[in-house]
Amino acid sequence: MITVYYDVMLLLSLAMAAIYVFIWHKHFDVHISLIFALVPVANLGFALMARAQSLEEALVCNRLAYIGGCYLLLFTMLSVFSLCHIQLNRWIRAGLVTFTTAVYLSALTMGHSDLFYKSVSFERVNGAVFLQKEYGVMHAVFFGMVLTYFLMSIGAMVYSYLKKKQVSRKVIYLLFMPVAVAMVSFYGGRHIVPQVELIPAAYTFALAVYLVIIWRICLYDITDTAVDTLVQSGDTGLISFDFKYNYLGSNRTARAVFPELNNLTVDETALRSALVADTALAWLKTFREDETQNLQHYEKNDRSYEVRIAYLFDGRRKRGFQMFITDDTREQRYIQLINRFNSELQAEVEEKTEHIVEMHDKLILGMATMVESRDNSTGGHIRRTSEGVRLLVEEMRGDAGLTDEFCRDIVKAAPMHDLGKIAVDDQILRKPGRFTPEEFQQMKAHAAEGARIVHQILEGTDDEDFQRIAENVAHYHHERWDGSGYPDGLKGEEIPLEARIMAVADVYDALVSKRVYKEKMSFEKADAIIMEGMGTQFDRSLEPYYQRVRPKLEAYYSALD
Repeated sequence: MITVYYDVMLLLSLAMAAIYVFIWHKHFDVHISLIFALVPVANLGFALMARAQSLEEALVCNRLAYIGGCYLLLFTMLSVFSLCHIQLNRWIRAGLVTFTTAVYLSALTMGHSDLFYKSVSFERVNGAVFLQKEYGVMHAVFFGMVLTYFLMSIGAMVYSYLKKKQVSRKVIYLLFMPVAVAMVSFYGGRHIVPQVELIPAAYTFALAVYLVIIWRICLYDITDTAVDTLVQSGDTGLISFDFKYNYLGSNRTARAVFPELNNLTVDETALRSALVADTALAWLKTFREDETQNLQHYEKNDRSYEVRIAYLFDGRRKRGFQMFITDDTREQRYIQLINRFNSELQAEVEEKTEHIVEMHDKLILGMATMVESRDNSTGGHIRRTSEGVRLLVEEMRGDAGLTDEFCRDIVKAAPMHDLGKIAVDDQILRKPGRFTPEEFQQMKAHAAEGARIVHQILEGTDDEDFQRIAENVAHYHHERWDGSGYPDGLKGEEIPLEARIMAVADVYDALVSKRVYKEKMSFEKADAIIMEGMGTQFDRSLEPYYQRVRPKLEAYYSALD
């Protein structure tokens, strides 16, 4: 009956090892794999020892059983650390394996030296084999090692329970069970059941618990479950290449997107396929140069695919490239629909905005025309000066480096330059002759008043540049380059450029247009006055542009006659 117990433990451990092999995954912890490999070996040692007929046979079997006593407890402790997400330095792990090996090598000397057993004898009592031993120094070391591994395992579980929220409490409970059973059977098994060793039962129980743990941790390992889900679901294509762009493999979904992969042999360079080289390898080379370029889009047969590129890892080592291909057609069509809707909405908004701006401009022009209608000496002045400004800035655009926005804004602002005249008394504004000094002082106030009115009209507008230019044109178009102008007596480049340009167009129109107090001048005489004022009344840097645009001005004014 005693041998039956050991045989049952051996068969059960072999059966559970077979189950483990069947469900094995390459991402399983290596220490667990070693436990499933060594438990049947250790149980075989116990089963053979139960049949031993001599001391020599019993010692051989005992040496086999001690594989479990030494290494199983080490690998159990290391698996506990791994499952509890506690990282041990590799040198510490190597030291533990070396130390355990040294202890096991000392166990192999039993019967030949007094290092592990000082003396040992064989006896069989009621069918049970007993070895009467006097322990050596290394056996004491062995006991200390076993106790240390037990305590380290329990310490790791307690620490994880208290500190690590990402470790399953169920797994910690399961891990504690085989450790506790092993401690009881190891230190007190013979006291509980004197006829047999309880250690094989403890080992077998540990395998059963580890099978449950494996079933649980497969769910907790997000990396493994994510990859398995991607592969099994069929929705995501996977392609692998090494760093030399050799083809390593792909799944069915990827080959459906890239049928050319069916013609590639594993380990064959992907350069053999022109299409793969022009697409996939081009993406890989781009990613290799700039790792932020890890997302590509691929169109084929009215389908859109999103291709994400990452490094292919073997443990912590980069071994190549991995492509993840997902059908992105639905999302892309949705994006296209949204973009089309946004474009149509943007076009509609721009159309409405343009209409509002047009109404705004017409309103401003209407106000300027209304103001002009009060002055019976300047009919058509705002229209003519606006055209003069337009001709000047068009000539300046290239050489002077004026922006399109500046040119647009100053032409748009030109009709507003005399809005301040709305505040001038009709008797002065409509006077048919020249002003007295007092009247002229009142007339000069229209510049500052115009800037105030423009500011009120345009306050809060989104186009701050236009507001600034329009205020400057109204405020400073009567300033002179030499500082003798009004209202602030600005000098030189203190006068904004837009006001300097407006001044040329304003004076030119005053010279060549008929007023109630004068006849219009000839183009030649008006040109002489403008040129004479360059450097005193006008900015001399505007002279070459004025000279070049003069024929266009004369043609424009001639067409008005």
